[in-house]
Amino acid sequence: MIKFALVGCGRIAKRHAELLGLGQVRGASLVAVCDIRTERGDAFGRRFGVTAYTSFDEMLLRKDIDVVTVLTPSGTHADFAIRAARSGRHVVVEKPMALTLEDADRMVDAADAAGVRLFVVKQNRRNATLRLLKRAIDEGRFGKIYAVAMNVFWSRPQEYYDSAKWRGTWEFDGGAFMNQASHYVDLLDWIVGPVESVMAYTGTLARDIEVEDTGVAALKWRNGAMGSINVTMLTYPKNLEGSITILGEKGSVRIGGVAVNEIEHWAFDAPHPMDAQRDDASYQTTSVYGFGHPLYYDNVIRTLRGEAVPETDGREGLKSLELLIAMYRSARDGRKVNLPLDY
Repeated sequence: MIKFALVGCGRIAKRHAELLGLGQVRGASLVAVCDIRTERGDAFGRRFGVTAYTSFDEMLLRKDIDVVTVLTPSGTHADFAIRAARSGRHVVVEKPMALTLEDADRMVDAADAAGVRLFVVKQNRRNATLRLLKRAIDEGRFGKIYAVAMNVFWSRPQEYYDSAKWRGTWEFDGGAFMNQASHYVDLLDWIVGPVESVMAYTGTLARDIEVEDTGVAALKWRNGAMGSINVTMLTYPKNLEGSITILGEKGSVRIGGVAVNEIEHWAFDAPHPMDAQRDDASYQTTSVYGFGHPLYYDNVIRTLRGEAVPETDGREGLKSLELLIAMYRSARDGRKVNLPLDY
C-alpha cells in the first residue's frame, strides 16, 4: 500500500482526497492532510479519518508517508515539492508544476538529488477520447497534419477570483492560460508534437484581477502544422466548450464537449479497427476535471512499484510550462517567440 499525504485542502483537493481516502485507487491510502486553515484541514481529516496538520514540517516528521501530493496555490508548488523531496518523499504536484521555469528546474533537481520521483498531474492525457486521438496520430492516420484549433471557453465569475486572495495574481496563480488552460496547452505538445514558435495576445477584459481572463495564440509546429488556441473565462452563463480539432491530409477529427469528452467528428480515408471505439470513448461529464485522475494515480503507483514508467514526470511537465512561458513572453513583448526558450 502506497501511503499519501496531501498539502492544501482547497478546490481540487476534494477530488484527490476522495480517490486516495475512499479506496477508489487500488494500492493507495490517505494518511494525512495539511492546510494552514485549521478548520479546512480538520474538515478533511474528519471526513477521511486521517490526521490534519497546519504545519507542513510537522507532517513530514511522520515515518509512514511515501508520497506528498501538492495542491497548494501554484506559486507555492516549488517550495512544498522541494521540501517534500528533501525529506525523502516522492512528490505529486498539480498543474501547473510551477509558475516559472527556474522554479520547475529546482523541483526536478531536488527530486534527482534526493533519489525520489516527481510526478506532474496531467489527467486529461488519460481521457479515452484523447487516448484514441493520440493513437490515430501515432499510427499515421492523419498523414501530414495541416491545422489545429483548440478552444477553452469557460466561465469564472468575479466571485471565483474573490474567493481567495491568491486567485488572479501573478505571484501565486497565473491567468487563463497558466491556470485554467494548462491541461489544454499540454495537449498541444503531447498530441501534435514540439512547437516551433508562438505569437500570443492576452487581455483582462472584464474581471478585476492582475492576470488575463482571455488569451489567444497562434502556433507553428516543427512538423509544419499551424494552429491556434483560444481561451476565455468570460463565457456566459457557464462553461461552454473545451475542444481540439485536427485537420490532416488523410483525416479530420474534432473532440469537443465541455472538456474534450465527446468525439464529435471522426473521419479518415481508410477504415481501421480503432474506429469501432469512437462511440465508447465519448462520455458525459459535468466537471472540467474529467475522469482521468484514477488512471493517473494508477500510473504513479505502478511506477513506484517498478511496474511502469511515469507518463508525466517533472521533465515532461516542463514541456508545457515552457510553452506557457513562451506565450506570456510573446504577449508581453509583442513579438513571435521561438522554442526552446533560452533562460
